[in-house]
Parts: sequence; C-alpha cells; structure tokens
Amino acid sequence: MPRVSDAHLAARRQQILDAARVCFLHNGFHATSMQDVIREAGLSVGAVYRYFPSKSHLVTALAEQVIQDVIDMFDRLVAEDPPAPPAKALGGAVDLVTEMSAPGGPLRLALQVWSESQRDPMLAEFVAKTYRRLREKVVLIARRAQEHGHLPPDADPEAVGSVLFAMMPGYGLQRMLTGEPEPETFKAGLRTLLTQ
Repeated sequence: MPRVSDAHLAARRQQILDAARVCFLHNGFHATSMQDVIREAGLSVGAVYRYFPSKSHLVTALAEQVIQDVIDMFDRLVAEDPPAPPAKALGGAVDLVTEMSAPGGPLRLALQVWSESQRDPMLAEFVAKTYRRLREKVVLIARRAQEHGHLPPDADPEAVGSVLFAMMPGYGLQRMLTGEPEPETFKAGLRTLLTQ
C-alpha cells in the first residue's frame, strides 16, 4: 500500500477544519455535532476522528490557525526598527480585528471558544496560554515604545500593554454586536488617548 503524502494529509486535515468552521458559524458550537462536521466534510467517521478525536480538538485547531495570524502581526510590530508609537503600531491590529470580526470571520468563532472555555478545561488552558502570549507581545511593543520616547519614562509597560491588549477584543466585540465604530474612528480614539 503506497504511503500517503504529507501534503495529502495536510489537505485532508484542512478539509475537516473548513467543514467545522462552516458548521460552527452556521449552527453554533453547541448545536454542531461531530456527525455534522463529518457530513459537511464528506468524509468517513474514521477519517475525521483520525485527525480530531473530539469537537474540542477541532475548535482548538481552528483557534490555533487564527491566533498564528495575530501572533505573526504582533511579531512584525515588535520587530519594527525604530518602533512606531503605540497608537500607530496598534492601527495594524485594528485593521486585522476589523477583518476578523466581519460576518463569517474567525472572531465570531472566538466568542464561542471564550464561552466554552469557562466549562472545558482543555479549551480554558489553550485560551489562557494564548492570551498570555498575545498580551506579552503588546507589553513588548509598549516597552520598546517607551525605550524610544513614545511613552513617559515612568510608565509601566506591563500596565500599558495590558490595557492596550484589552482594547482589541473590545473593539472586535463592538464591531460584531453593533457594526460600529468604523476602524478610522477607533484609530482616532487611540491616537487621542495615547498622545495625552
């Protein structure tokens, strides 16, 4: 029997993740069963369970894909030399959150993950680890901004980074729940607050 290529395995795994994303966005996390995902993927039960033994594993894998995009964006911001002022640096984050909070966007799944993480220890661990990692990136942006005179010398980069990080999910929630504010309005608010 010929060995299945890594590319084939990766494509099959992605096929299942795409099916899960469709199901979760359409029916919600709780109303979607593994059978729904299997049916949407058009695969056998064994094929799906080979990659994902549970719905929690599917949700975690979907979240990992999205989070990697966010981490990559923050890594680019951290690597800027010289670093941009915090308001300008977070403008890129606002653009990404705007895209992710659109209908069908991954932040709509994130809401379900956040909720389920309050009951599922595996998801809770993943969410806590992920959000600590993202917050550390924003703290590093604040620290570098302070080193280059964009924040007062007596500012606490840990405190500033924590507050700046909290603004991004808050902005995403506003966009999903009300369709507002416009990205440029939010960026203008950031500039006003961060240049006082």
